[in-house]
Amino acid sequence: MEQRVTELEVRYMEQQALLEDLSRVLYAQQRALDLLASRVAQLEKKLQGEPGLVDAKADERPPHY
Repeated sequence: MEQRVTELEVRYMEQQALLEDLSRVLYAQQRALDLLASRVAQLEKKLQGEPGLVDAKADERPPHY
């Protein structure tokens, strides 16, 4: 019985450590996503402010099609 309790305690501690690791990874990923979202917003604002920056005709099909 004592061995089983000890084994359960060890498993619990391993799961707690894994949970902390996963939490750190998730936090880092969220920070990266926030940074990317901010950068995309900046680029969208820049594109709206400078309409000639992107050639709208580049998306059009050539006249021979």
